[in-house]
Amino acid sequence: MADITVLVLVGSLRAASVNRQIAQVAADSAPDGVTVTVFDGLGALPFYNEDIDTPADTPAAVTALRDAAAAADAALVVTPEYNGSIPAVLKNAIDWLSRPFGNGALKDKPLAVIGAALGQYGGVWAHDETRKSFGIAGPRVVEAIKLSVPLKSLDGVHPAEHATLAADVRDVVDKLVAEVS
Repeated sequence: MADITVLVLVGSLRAASVNRQIAQVAADSAPDGVTVTVFDGLGALPFYNEDIDTPADTPAAVTALRDAAAAADAALVVTPEYNGSIPAVLKNAIDWLSRPFGNGALKDKPLAVIGAALGQYGGVWAHDETRKSFGIAGPRVVEAIKLSVPLKSLDGVHPAEHATLAADVRDVVDKLVAEVS
C-alpha cells in the first residue's frame, strides 16, 4: 500500500483545546505508512466571500487549505460543539472547501467527524451537523465512524494519557484509512 495522508481539521482555535489534543493523538498514533497532519490555518481564513474567491484574489490562507486538502487522501474533523452546532471557524472552512461547487479539494475523499464537548453527549449535534455540511460540500462522509466524547468522561486526564480514548482515536484513524481507495 502506498503512503496515505490524512488531513485533520480542528474546530477549536484554542491552543490547549481538548479537541486539538485529540487531533494530536491521531497524528502521534498513526500506523506505519500513514501521515496524519493537523492543519493549523483555519483561524487565518477570511469569511467565505465569492467576490474574493477568484484566481486573482483568492487569499493565501484559502489556497493553503485547499492545497492541503487536495494533497490528502482522507480527512478527519475533530470538533467541539458550540451552542449546539458547528463552530464558525469550521463552518467557514467547509464553505471554502466546497468551492468550486461540485469539484472542491476534498471531493469524493473519505471524511470522518469526531470530537469532544462539554455536554453529556460529547458534541453529537455538532458532529451530525458537520457530517451533513461536508456531505453536501463533496467529501464522502463515512457515517459509520463516530466518536463523541463528553469532556467529563476524561476526568481531567490528557487525551494522550487516557488509554480508552487513545485506543478509540487509533481505531478511528485505522477505519478512515481503510476507506481510502
